[in-house]
Amino acid sequence: MFDTVLIANRGEIALRVARTCRELGLRTVAVHSTCDRDSAVVRLADESVQIGPPSARHSYLNVPAVIEAAVRTGAGAIHPGYGFLSEDADFAEVCESNGITFVGPPARVLRALGDKAAARAFMAAAGLPVQPGSTRALDSAVEAKRVADDIGYPVIVKAAAGGGGRGMAVVRDPREFTAVYRRTRAAARTAFDDGSVYVERFLDTARHVEVQVLCDAHGNGVALGERDCSVQRRHQKLIEESPAPHLPAELAERMAEAAVRGALAAGFVGAGTFEFLVGPDGEFTFMEVNCRIQVEHPVTEVTTGVDLVREQLLVAAGRPLGFTAADVVRRGVAVECRVNAEDPARGFAPAPGVLAEFEPPGGPFTRVDTHGRAGMRITPDYDSLLAKVITWAPDREQALARMRRALAEFRVSGKGISTTIPFLSEILDHPLFRDGAHSTSLVEQVLAARPA
Repeated sequence: MFDTVLIANRGEIALRVARTCRELGLRTVAVHSTCDRDSAVVRLADESVQIGPPSARHSYLNVPAVIEAAVRTGAGAIHPGYGFLSEDADFAEVCESNGITFVGPPARVLRALGDKAAARAFMAAAGLPVQPGSTRALDSAVEAKRVADDIGYPVIVKAAAGGGGRGMAVVRDPREFTAVYRRTRAAARTAFDDGSVYVERFLDTARHVEVQVLCDAHGNGVALGERDCSVQRRHQKLIEESPAPHLPAELAERMAEAAVRGALAAGFVGAGTFEFLVGPDGEFTFMEVNCRIQVEHPVTEVTTGVDLVREQLLVAAGRPLGFTAADVVRRGVAVECRVNAEDPARGFAPAPGVLAEFEPPGGPFTRVDTHGRAGMRITPDYDSLLAKVITWAPDREQALARMRRALAEFRVSGKGISTTIPFLSEILDHPLFRDGAHSTSLVEQVLAARPA
């Protein structure tokens, strides 16, 4: 077992990883940009290393600087969190070549599943159902439109190297396809240094349901239940819950079996999430694999009692999973709301500034994962996630009541600061969400119903 872990991330996930490392008796190294020098994880870690200016490209994505920090501090492993380098196959390979354990899947797995078009083809061959569409990147607007015309509109154009809800665009009118295709390619090239895109059928009223898996290097794989992530803005999640409301047990079991089968077929190692769409017909189709810890992992932890970060570290150290599917017992209902420093009234535009007041909620069965504190500056350089509020209860009605109470307690203010808290409260009170009858179009429905 390695004794020192470098955390190649920032914000709440870096702090989350550092806490589990401390519980395991592992020494931690926090890397940080100049504007994060006084962050929560830097104060908690055993050692910290400044690796660059605020720009993520020159700090958290600066592979030579991260590796140099690991070598200099004697880190035997690097935990990449989510985002940044967490699914970068080249980075995983560089770690390996420097004798450093990458806490995540092997580089070959990241390479195979990182291209989402190729992952669709791989999972289809493994027997998982997929939406009609292309099974490889489409480099020509003519070819891409031919695929779209064949499967029927609406379609969605997606970046093959995409992630975090970026690099996607829905096309409903065939006459607009070529322009959208070109815009999406350009956006993908800017965001991911890769302009490859693919096309698949788009479902207006689908539910977004994902399955958490854990696999070790000894051929063992376990599913830890599903999460409903249908409340989204611009394909980015706002509210997640587990179990998925009104999802038939038989369907949930089939999705879990498919996720483990796909993971083992790919040689997956570590924590990952298989994302599915559940259509109006009640059937599911595979979308993509996230080869990392997810933002919404706490709802699975709360309902199963499994520390996913701890399992990531143990599996990365070569340990076999210490439990089987039969040992996983899910209890109650957990809900997570993402509190972002954004202004929903301005299209969820980032709202950076200095936090004059920051008082997270507490109370029974309420967990808050955050790096925020009064006096902290929220910069526009990074993702706007400020905190995650997670509530648990024996049933969904009580879990939602607890979440409403928790959000009402949350105090956040500061010049220029806006958060998603009021909007989240509005969604929680919406009849479709309250009844568990919502789909991925709920946020658009709520916004469309507002006066112009």
